Amino acid sequence: MSNSLTNAPRRELQSFLDFPICTDLDQLDGHIGILGIPYGDPYSIDEVTNDQTNAPTWVRRYTERALRKLERWDFDIGGPLLGGKDIKVVDCGDVKADPRDLDLHYRNAEAVVRRMLAKGMLPIVIGGDHGIPIPVLRAYDDQGPITLVHIDAHLDWRDDVNGARNGYSSPIRRAAEMDHIGQIFQIGLRSAGSARPEEVEAALAYGAVLVPDVELQDIGMKAVLDRIPDGGRYYLTIDADGMDPTIMPAVNGPAPGGVTYPQIRTLIHGLVAKGRVVGMDIVEITPKKDLNGITAITAGRIICNLIGKTIQAGYFDAK
Repeated sequence: MSNSLTNAPRRELQSFLDFPICTDLDQLDGHIGILGIPYGDPYSIDEVTNDQTNAPTWVRRYTERALRKLERWDFDIGGPLLGGKDIKVVDCGDVKADPRDLDLHYRNAEAVVRRMLAKGMLPIVIGGDHGIPIPVLRAYDDQGPITLVHIDAHLDWRDDVNGARNGYSSPIRRAAEMDHIGQIFQIGLRSAGSARPEEVEAALAYGAVLVPDVELQDIGMKAVLDRIPDGGRYYLTIDADGMDPTIMPAVNGPAPGGVTYPQIRTLIHGLVAKGRVVGMDIVEITPKKDLNGITAITAGRIICNLIGKTIQAGYFDAK
């Protein structure tokens, strides 16, 4: 019997679900990689280190609330997260930035994702603002055609804002210019953001399928899934403000309505089942505005759904 009458101080999680950390890309090996990209392409000097740069750390810190232990039964996915399989998930840390070279972190992000893809890994990215899918998607240039599925309150088709063309109002416009990006589905659009009529016209001219929130709530996510062709390769980009603000309040642009947790769960499960999800990001979380960690917990639950369902679907069985 121990003589100790005290326990060691509680340790916060440093990595996502306490998975092993690997920042040496030469040693990178695994099936699924978690990557933080804290910094975007700022529209002003005040946005270089805005609160969203703290989001990767915030989400990791709350993952013990998203899933207590790996062996616990997860009712959203119908079993333990890793399903008893020998699956290696690694946390690759956060992409480095340099205040003297504000484009370096985008180049670094693309390089890291390229390395992950070359290793046959599934990248799951935590932003940062919504500019970060731009370098991430560039890394998929030999992976196409990719169907882009976008959850957001806003359209994100601006060509530039204040001369910046790779910022958080432009990721879908930039994606549409990439040869390896095919169909685009934009789900949960509502309220008003930076989009003007010309941006809506550009999206429709491209052939983007726009699903406003008023339509989503009327027909349901399963009907939206039916519009997305089977057998595709899907990349899912989730802006936190596209979600219902009652479960993701920590955003700069909250709007009533939005994608609910059951709906995003249905979408993830459906995409995994109908083809192959090749990557995902979740962005635009502002930790100082969170309430009881619910935004971070919801983000963790979204990621757990993707991890658990891809494992169940046998994505990694041949690796």
